[in-house]
Amino acid sequence: MTTKSEISSYLLSLPELKHAEMEALHKHILKILPKAKLWFLDGKDEKGKVVSNPNIGYGSQTMKYADGTTKKFYQIGISANTSGISVYIMGLEDKKYLIQTYGDSIGKAAVTGYCIKFKKLKDINLDILERAILDGVKQTSKK
Repeated sequence: MTTKSEISSYLLSLPELKHAEMEALHKHILKILPKAKLWFLDGKDEKGKVVSNPNIGYGSQTMKYADGTTKKFYQIGISANTSGISVYIMGLEDKKYLIQTYGDSIGKAAVTGYCIKFKKLKDINLDILERAILDGVKQTSKK
């Protein structure tokens, strides 16, 4: 199965309203990051145990861990969860950056060091989310 078909299957497996929201967000990200590498993580570890919600990823970076090891991973990720949608901006060094830069202007969303979580797309300012995504890609592309 190709990454695109895995993503399509995942989106189709979601409840109707969540499917529509995730599909719209996925298409929007593809529009602003047209050349980004696509990823799909099914949320299972190497033993097949579910350890997270499935994720769609965009872009590519080398994550460096405290012990010196590295791993290729996406720059931006999206995931449906029980209370809405999470957008992950991976690899930011300053864990206060997202909150300080976008927290007050994004709308009804919980913003953490690497995640913007909201119930529905209409709850947030999509232009601000787009800026946060592009900002995250720019920062993690410098590494």
